Amino acid sequence: MGQAEAMPEEVLTAPRVITGSEMVVDGAVVLGDRTVVWTGAAKALPGEAAALPRTDYPGSTIMPGLIDSHVHLGFDGGPDPAARMRAETDEQQLVLMLRNARDLLGVGVTTARDLGARAYLDVVVRQAIAAGLARGPRMIVAARPVTVTGGHCWYMGGEADSEDDLRRIVRTHHKHGADLIKVMATGGFMTTGSAPWYAQFTAEQLAVIVAEARRVDKPVAAHAHGLEGIRRAVQAGVATLEHCSWVTETNDRQFDERLAAQMAERRIVVCPTINVNAPYVTELTGITVGENVKKMYDMGVRLIAGTDAGIDNTPHHQYAGGLAAMVTLLGFAPADVIAMATTEAAAALGVGAVTGRLAAGYDADLIVIDGDPLSDIAALGRLRRVIARGRDYVPDSGRFDVSAPGTPFADPDHPVDLRLITEATRRRPA
Repeated sequence: MGQAEAMPEEVLTAPRVITGSEMVVDGAVVLGDRTVVWTGAAKALPGEAAALPRTDYPGSTIMPGLIDSHVHLGFDGGPDPAARMRAETDEQQLVLMLRNARDLLGVGVTTARDLGARAYLDVVVRQAIAAGLARGPRMIVAARPVTVTGGHCWYMGGEADSEDDLRRIVRTHHKHGADLIKVMATGGFMTTGSAPWYAQFTAEQLAVIVAEARRVDKPVAAHAHGLEGIRRAVQAGVATLEHCSWVTETNDRQFDERLAAQMAERRIVVCPTINVNAPYVTELTGITVGENVKKMYDMGVRLIAGTDAGIDNTPHHQYAGGLAAMVTLLGFAPADVIAMATTEAAAALGVGAVTGRLAAGYDADLIVIDGDPLSDIAALGRLRRVIARGRDYVPDSGRFDVSAPGTPFADPDHPVDLRLITEATRRRPA
């Protein structure tokens, strides 16, 4: 069960402490009530730490809590999450979202960005967690994604077409407490009648959204699969591009080096949403999931880790599998992927001053894992301890096994069917 009691001041030691900027050998972390007090080599512990309780973790690594930059708490990660969302009441959705938040925290995700929910339920969840009424990651929420009438995820309630409609929905989200604005620059795979390569808004319409969001000091995240939608979003000046899969109407991938160079120059961050299923979709379809992600990175495009948790056959507790796929499928170094899931993500999400690293004054968001993730990314699935904002969290027992994050494993509520994953990747609009 989750625990909400205050944690006493404590010293943690391990053979490796990843602070976010360096890896300390035989390191130590001193925790205050809610924040990190000190990090460094254990032999250099300040004298006042000698009287504190001390917990040693031989063979382990202490590191910042993980960040999933793209989740949907209102999707259940089963075979048809959109159908479930459309069938449920707001009250049922809220219960599901609270459970999914716990699942994220239970696998070491201490911060998450929800990029699409209905009825401002994500705001309710964020506030409940911040007030200590529920356990979950620190939430950054976008509320209803802005889409055209009948467009991708229209059933979340964010339809808007005219420029006045677009300004109004940004202002309404601001009034209800959204942290950012999410816009569906293209269609998607999960909405009948929606084509992922289709650009839903003009560049001028996207610019209206960005300008109105800036007026109320909110960044804009653009869901963008197809080349034209990506181009228009870059032209409009969005803060982040979600997916950025360069997909065409034949389901091929058309990478544009000039456009990628513009993304790097304008410091637009890309969340490629690589998840645990990527290697298996690649094997079954012959389409390499995220084949252009490494190209963008090598050109200087900033990347952050996110899994689109909640979509078809992607439960929230499979986060570590997405990080493993970045290494095993796409060839990233584990250290770079860990940065994308901690320091880089925190900076891109606007919380880099409070989380994403272990340093004095930062929130005590950290995990302890068996092994060394810098040499074996699968170690991220071997959790020994999760601390979020200074409070221990013990995952609900018996829900799932995270011992093999590079492999899809069954969710107790929704067994994974790789045939359904393959179909979702190949899906065409009706």
